[in-house]
Amino acid sequence: SVDESELLTVPDGWKEPAFTREDNPKGLLEESSFATLFPKYREAYLKECWPLVQKALSEHYVNATLDLIEGSMTVTTTKKTFDPYAIIRARDLIKLLARSVPFEQAVRILQDDIACDIIKIGSLVRKRDTFIKRRGRLLGPKGSTLKALELLTNCYIMVQGNTVSALGPFSGLKEVRKVVLDTMKNIHPIYNIKTLMIKRELSKDPELRSQSWERFLPKFKRKNLKKRKEPKKKNTKKEYTPFPPPQPESQIDKELASGEYFLKERQKKRKRVEEIKAKQADAIKKRQEERNKAFIPPKEKPVVKTKKASTEKKIDVEAIKEKVKNAKKKKLGALPMEEVKLKMAADEKKKKKK
Repeated sequence: SVDESELLTVPDGWKEPAFTREDNPKGLLEESSFATLFPKYREAYLKECWPLVQKALSEHYVNATLDLIEGSMTVTTTKKTFDPYAIIRARDLIKLLARSVPFEQAVRILQDDIACDIIKIGSLVRKRDTFIKRRGRLLGPKGSTLKALELLTNCYIMVQGNTVSALGPFSGLKEVRKVVLDTMKNIHPIYNIKTLMIKRELSKDPELRSQSWERFLPKFKRKNLKKRKEPKKKNTKKEYTPFPPPQPESQIDKELASGEYFLKERQKKRKRVEEIKAKQADAIKKRQEERNKAFIPPKEKPVVKTKKASTEKKIDVEAIKEKVKNAKKKKLGALPMEEVKLKMAADEKKKKKK
């Protein structure tokens, strides 16, 4: 009896055996080919590294041709090709080379456990300025954010123009795509990087592998999102009715309803004059009221009577006299005139005795 969870999990260090000629001794029935265009600025680099590309593909029995006139690269299978997936890897190789990925990294796609993903980000943001800012946010200051993402996902990432090229294991590519798409949706990559760091530590613990990691992962909320201001005038849609709106009454209909239609012309004129006079009388009355406002005296404030000082507290005259006497005794500043005269008389007596 074997536990089902053990059957579903892949053991550590397990690798799928390599596909050899013994698995497909007769080769492929038909030849297939793929071609891709490359920009003009990649021409010089591709000229230099093309012999290395041909050498790497020849090991899998795939031909590669470089057309500098058309600006295209083509890969085709041969009669000796035994691996049917080799042409797909060769197609990804020339795609990566066209997207400015160096040959040293792009040639890794020919390995079994390596895949690639080219994410198109040009059409995810409308404004060009916003797109450039968010793409720069993905790179980070001096490429630090991109380097951190590469270390956490074990992928090589190349941001070029309107695309992001990623090369690495399947699990890493999945995370890279999520981070790139979130960054284009105005979610900073540092939040996803923090989550990846926590996941990396949790994966080392064998007990937590089979458990849910939601309780350990941080939950980031948008704090600076303001609610949309509601308009002052709300346009409420009227309920749809198949019937047309009622026809407005004409002047004749109104006159018929009020009975004015049956009056004579002289009576109609008199009624109009009376209405005009009534309106004029109302206007004169309002004007007169506004003029009279200037002659209405303002309301005076009520006079507040000042309270008399309370005579309950009696003044202590003797205490004040004592204070004055004490102040005279103290020698503050110059001496009083009497003391000065006495001092001068004493000095004169001393001089006479001598």
